[in-house]
Amino acid sequence: MLVSLVAGVGFGLSLIIAIGAQNAFVLRQGLRREHVFAVVAVCALSDVLLIAVGVGGLGSLIQAAPWLLDTMTIGGAAFLIVYGLLAARRAFRPSAIDADAAGKPTSLRTAVTTCLALTWLNPHVYLDTVILLGSVAGSHGDDRWWFGLGAAIGSIVWFTVLGYGARALRPLFAKPAAWRVLDALIAVVMFAIAASLLRGVG
Repeated sequence: MLVSLVAGVGFGLSLIIAIGAQNAFVLRQGLRREHVFAVVAVCALSDVLLIAVGVGGLGSLIQAAPWLLDTMTIGGAAFLIVYGLLAARRAFRPSAIDADAAGKPTSLRTAVTTCLALTWLNPHVYLDTVILLGSVAGSHGDDRWWFGLGAAIGSIVWFTVLGYGARALRPLFAKPAAWRVLDALIAVVMFAIAASLLRGVG
């Protein structure tokens, strides 16, 4: 039981600690101190649900319907391209935190909607969390739910640390140049992920 729980924490963290669209958004909201709790909660709860689906064995349904994954891939790539373009535009018009909180304030609805889109329209989430994690959890037999619990704990801890820990970087982002670099990096990440998704269609 304990071995599966610890293994789940480690495996779950290995899947989400990479620079990606979702992490970049959480980091940016954390730096802005804007709707951090809501964004962290949406990401963590979404992961918990997806992990439960994967451990429950529903990953086989996605594998059996490749057209469904292709549809999500195209939609997710389109969203990432749009979000990347917005980040690129911000990179050309950076603002310091002390000036206007690095841009116009984002409404709670917009922040949550964007977070949901970055999470649920990303096919990598289903491939990694539902199919891959679900398969590894299955190898733990009767302890697979302990493995899933460990992965869920890892996800909750990661998003909490990322969202609230970003505040420690605020002094660095008091300068417009730092926001220019961050938004340029976010744009590159979004475009790169979108390109990789589209290459896998079909």
